[in-house]
Amino acid sequence: MECCAHFWRYPILILIFYLVLKPSGLDASISYKPNIVLLLADDFGIGDLGCYGNTTIRTPNIDRLAKEGVKLTQHVAAASLCTPSRTAFLTGRYAIRSGMEDTAGYRVLQSIASSGGLPPNETTFAKILQKQGYSTGLIGKWHQGMNCEYRNDYCHHPLNHGFDYFYGVPFSLMNDCQMPHPSELNLPLQKKLWLYTHIISLALLTCIVAKLTHLVSLSWKAIFCLALFDFFLFISWYSRFGFLRYWECIIMRNYDIIEQPMKVERAAPLMLKEALNFIKRNKQGPFLLLVSFLHVHTPLVTTENFIGKSNHGLYGDNVEEMDWMVGKILDTLDKENLKNSTLTYFTSDHGGHLEAREGNIQLGSWNGIYKGGKAMGGWEGGIRVPGLFRWTGVLPEGKEIAVPTSLMDIFSTLVHLAGETVPQDRVIDGQNLMPLLQGLVQHSEHEFMFHYCGVHLHAVRWYEKKNGNVWKAHYVSPVFQPERSGACYVSKYCPCSGEGVTHHDPPLLFHLSRDPSEANPLSADSEPQFYTILERINKAVEKHRKTLTPVPEQLSFYNTIWKPWLQPCCGSFPFCYCDKEKNNI
Repeated sequence: MECCAHFWRYPILILIFYLVLKPSGLDASISYKPNIVLLLADDFGIGDLGCYGNTTIRTPNIDRLAKEGVKLTQHVAAASLCTPSRTAFLTGRYAIRSGMEDTAGYRVLQSIASSGGLPPNETTFAKILQKQGYSTGLIGKWHQGMNCEYRNDYCHHPLNHGFDYFYGVPFSLMNDCQMPHPSELNLPLQKKLWLYTHIISLALLTCIVAKLTHLVSLSWKAIFCLALFDFFLFISWYSRFGFLRYWECIIMRNYDIIEQPMKVERAAPLMLKEALNFIKRNKQGPFLLLVSFLHVHTPLVTTENFIGKSNHGLYGDNVEEMDWMVGKILDTLDKENLKNSTLTYFTSDHGGHLEAREGNIQLGSWNGIYKGGKAMGGWEGGIRVPGLFRWTGVLPEGKEIAVPTSLMDIFSTLVHLAGETVPQDRVIDGQNLMPLLQGLVQHSEHEFMFHYCGVHLHAVRWYEKKNGNVWKAHYVSPVFQPERSGACYVSKYCPCSGEGVTHHDPPLLFHLSRDPSEANPLSADSEPQFYTILERINKAVEKHRKTLTPVPEQLSFYNTIWKPWLQPCCGSFPFCYCDKEKNNI
C-alpha cells in the first residue's frame, strides 16, 4: 500500500498507466472528423452476400467489409420501398413524419416532373455535415423529388439538401428506361388519368355542342382552357406508355442535364468514375460520399464484362458487377491512404423484389430465410438489410452484432462523428451507433421499431434489453402467396390497405430471436406471456402515435401526377435530348 501511495506522486507514471490500460475506442479517434463513404444498394436482398451465408454468388469485396469491420445481423430499413426508406435514411426519421408515405395509393414518387419530394424544411445528415466543413457528394440514385412549382426551382434537388456535388439519376432506374420492358409506372395512376381524360373530353364535347346550338353562353376562352387541360391530361396518360419514358430517365451533374435519355448501358462505369474522382479530389478531407447504386434494380443493366460471369443469370451478373464497383472504391481509399481515416458503410434501401420476373427467370434478390420482400409491409424479407461498417483502427475486425438497428441510425451516427448534436426541434428516430459498434455497450438503443406500409402501421418490433428477446406483432399483413414466388394476389407490388391485406385481431405475434423466418405465429396456448407482450406493444404504439403531427402529403395524387411545366428538359420542350457524356467514357 505504501508503494501505491508513492506511485500517485508521479504524474508521468499516472499518464503512462492510463494510456496503457484505457479502453481503445472513440476517445482515441474522435480528435478528427473522419471521412464517410456510404454505399447504398437498390432492391438488394440480404441473402445474396457471402458474409450473410450465400455460397453461390461471388461478393468478395463487400464480404471484405465484414471481415475487416463489423457486421450487423438485425439491421432494418424503415420502409420496404425506396422513396420512404431513403427519406428515413437521409433524415433519421420515419418517412411519415415528412409526408413521404403513401396516402392515396402512390407509395413512391411516380415522375421526375411531379411536385412531391423531400420537403425543404427537412434536415439531412448531408446538410449538417456540410455545415461542419465536410465536402459532400451524392453519386447515383436520388428518387426524392426535383421541383415544386416551376421547372428550375430545384426545391427537392440534392444540392438543396446538403450535397455540394451531385452526379446521377434524380428519379430512378426503371424498366421504363430500357425498351422493350413493360412499364413500372403506377397502374392505378394510369387508370385514373385515363378516366379523368375521358370525363373531361366528354364535358368538352358537351360544351362545344351547347355553344354551337346556343344552349349556354359559355365563352370560347373557357372552352379553350378546358381543351388545353384535357390535352395535358391526355399527354400525361399517353406518356405513361410513350415518350415520357425517355423524358424521365436522365442523368444530371449538379443542376445540369447531361444525358436525356440516359444511356443505361454506360451509366455504371460513368458513376464509378465520378465516385473515384470525388474521393481523389477531396482526399484532404473531411468528405462525405454517398454512392447510391442503380444495382440491382430492374432492368438489371450490366456491362459486357460481367454478362454470363455468375451462376445466377443476369441477376447474379448484376450483383457481381456491383461488388466489383465496391472493390474499386475500397482500393481507391487504400491507395490514397484513407483507410484508417474513413468510415465505410454498406447497406441496401430495402429487401429484394420477389415479383421481379421474366417468365420463369427470377430477376429480383433473394432474401435468405426471411419471409416476404420489397413492398410487403412489415415482413422481414422486405426490411432486413445488410449492415457492414469498416473503420480500421477504430472499429473491431470480424465482429458480429445481433441486436436491432436501423438505417435511420446513420443520421445520428454521422452527426455525432461530425461533432454536432441532432436537431432538437423535431423527433429524431435514429440512434448513434458508435458505442455499439465499438463494443462500449452491448444493447441497442431501440426498444421499439415501427414498420409502416404507406401511412398504415403494419407491424411493431419490441426488443427486451433485459433478456435479449425480440418480438414482432403484425397488425396488418399483405395477402402473401409464397407458391407464386412471393407474389401478392393483385399485382407486382403488395398493397398497404384494402382487399389486398389481412387485419389480425389479435395481432400475429412472432418470437424473432427464435423464429426469424416468421413461420410460427404464437398464441396464448404456446406463449404464456402472449397478452402481456401485446399489451406492452400496444402501449408503445399509442405513445408513438402521439409524436406524429400532420404534415403536407408529398405522395398525394396532385403531388404525384406528371406536370408538363415541371418536366426537366435538355433542349426545347417537348424535344428534349442531349448527350454531353459521349466522350467521357
